[in-house]
Amino acid sequence: MPKSARAYWKGFLRLSLVTIGVEIYNAVESKADISFRQIHKPSGKRVNYQKVVPGIGKIESGDIVKGYEVDKDTYVVLDPEEIDAVKLESKKTIDLVQFVDAKDIDYRYFERPYFIAPSDTLSGEGYVVIRDALRKTGKVGLAQVTISGREWLVAIAPLEDGLVMEMLRYAEELRQPSDFFDEVPTAKPDREMVDLAVQLIEKKASAFKPDKFEDHYATALKALIKDKLKGRKIVAHEDERPKGGNIVDLMEALKKSVGGPPSKPKTSRGTKKRA
Repeated sequence: MPKSARAYWKGFLRLSLVTIGVEIYNAVESKADISFRQIHKPSGKRVNYQKVVPGIGKIESGDIVKGYEVDKDTYVVLDPEEIDAVKLESKKTIDLVQFVDAKDIDYRYFERPYFIAPSDTLSGEGYVVIRDALRKTGKVGLAQVTISGREWLVAIAPLEDGLVMEMLRYAEELRQPSDFFDEVPTAKPDREMVDLAVQLIEKKASAFKPDKFEDHYATALKALIKDKLKGRKIVAHEDERPKGGNIVDLMEALKKSVGGPPSKPKTSRGTKKRA
């Protein structure tokens, strides 16, 4: 366990009558993100913000309450005590209540991953039993866990030597795909073109190796910051991204992509040769 790692949550993982102590750790490195601050250019100092109300001016933090907008400029004001009253009691047990095939979970539901580790040596045996059982069945366990007064839907699955917990979105949080796909043609595409696209996909298919991909923007941004610190002048490069445009002949483009011969020119039927 990394020395700097701090448990995000501590409690128990339960499978029927089997209960083991576990600790949850963030699986995402937030330090990798590059963030900016707004700076006053003439002075080089950071910009601070004051809390103001239109027509009133600056206000005190103690006069601020939370409100839910029910209509334009119409709010239901909630006191802290009222919000606390509906917060769920922090249950310290993740109860695996259902098991599903991992492929059956729409990837839109996945939100954020966390590592689950046994809290002590006594929990280790039960931990590896649950891990291996999930791996052998090809299932993931579904549960709900309460953290900071909010109830999360989670999926738990084996990952290398341990377990990973993925926080899931609830169904009501997702937009309907049909609302955005109304421009998709309803007619079936040309079978030969689909077969060519399949060949192209299979040609480029390989095992998932995310470390082979680089965030070029983040790399360039870090290099830019280093150059600026050294006082170098930054010159903008011409955009080398491919320009958009309509594909005149989709079949021809697919054949070229898979390395096939170009299409033969079409001739009109019934044309007689000249003597």
